[in-house]
Amino acid sequence: MDGLIVAPGQGRKVITKVQEVTFKVTGANGSPVSSFEVVVPPGFDVGAHTHSNSEEFFYVLAGELDVLAFEPIERTEETWHDWQSPDGRRKVRAGAGSCMFVPRGCPHAFTNPTDEPAVMLFQSSPSPNHEHYFDELCEIFASGEVVDPHAVQKLRDRYDVNQITPLRNEPPTR
Repeated sequence: MDGLIVAPGQGRKVITKVQEVTFKVTGANGSPVSSFEVVVPPGFDVGAHTHSNSEEFFYVLAGELDVLAFEPIERTEETWHDWQSPDGRRKVRAGAGSCMFVPRGCPHAFTNPTDEPAVMLFQSSPSPNHEHYFDELCEIFASGEVVDPHAVQKLRDRYDVNQITPLRNEPPTR
């Protein structure tokens, strides 16, 4: 069996007004881990959520993201930005070279609060669930100017995404 080399800019791309995802290594390549390059636009907030059947790894390649991966003292439904862990941790501003590992069941979130796009390498195990999820999510994003929150929720229900706070795509406020 041979390995796989994916050059910069290569891979299957899915581009919408909201999201740009490049599938780098997937289950179709025989990998147990799905690897994507994701451009996170200014103002995009994935919302806090958990997965009962998958683990994730995020590595910031360019730009900055606010991230968290912990169970808060109190979960709030509107936003995760002020959450605090029992030992005092809060969200972290993650720049290029920062990474975040998320075990199964751990609440996690990221947002791009800056005026510039951020780029991250995202890995999910096992494949291919997040591959199908990203394909369908990008279809929802491409369907109009406003993201339909009910369509996103139905999708997340099918793909083991327990949403705690809502997904948002709004320009950052200063």
